[in-house]
Amino acid sequence: MNTVTIKNTIIGEGTPKIIVPLVATKEEQILQEVEAVKLSKPDIVEWRVDCYEHVESLEAVSDMITKLRKVLPDTLLLFTFRSFKEGGNKEISDRYYFELLHTAIQTKQIDLVDVELFFEESEVKATVKLAKENGVYVIMCNHDFHKTPPKEEIIYRLRKMQEFGADIPKIAVMPQSAEDVLILLEATNAMNTMYADRPFITMSMSGTGLVSRLAGSVFGSACTFGAGIEASAPGQIPVDQLRNVLEVIS
Repeated sequence: MNTVTIKNTIIGEGTPKIIVPLVATKEEQILQEVEAVKLSKPDIVEWRVDCYEHVESLEAVSDMITKLRKVLPDTLLLFTFRSFKEGGNKEISDRYYFELLHTAIQTKQIDLVDVELFFEESEVKATVKLAKENGVYVIMCNHDFHKTPPKEEIIYRLRKMQEFGADIPKIAVMPQSAEDVLILLEATNAMNTMYADRPFITMSMSGTGLVSRLAGSVFGSACTFGAGIEASAPGQIPVDQLRNVLEVIS
């Protein structure tokens, strides 16, 4: 598998990289949150812009990116608007979703952008193209908060993301049983050994799926998410605890 190097961070090699989300709603709270998260030294800080109270203002979003970049001059910054259909906090039109991503990319102040797989294919591909033209890496993703798809479907979606030009494919699923967690891990291992030509991320959510966040790298997952002040998805644990486990496993 090839690695992806962004600044001084090599994704797909060594200990899994830790991503910590910012989920506050107001500017002052976000800036306080990022200062606290920065102390935990994550590899990547994710701004969950769907939590931001002024997300419907492109100017406000751009301004907030500039402020975050100032606090995080060297830490990788991931821009994410999680759609309402995939567990996000705000419902917006498809058109505005892409306007938001394009605006963030064109600031050239983010390192990575989250792009969901299940939008209009032409729009997804155009966004990937724009990101590459502006030196921004793409994490392409899919989230199922209701179930765990079959192993073959998980692999299919990850491979589709590769075909669409994602730098890092990602899938997160909800387990209904321990068997579902095994399905996710088996899919991860198969993707890693047979299909992946770049780093990818997989996880099984909730407490039942916690083992996938801790030991996913054993099966091939290149990154995992840890909670900063507040978790952005079920099953995230505090970043310091997560790092301790990852260092033992790796």
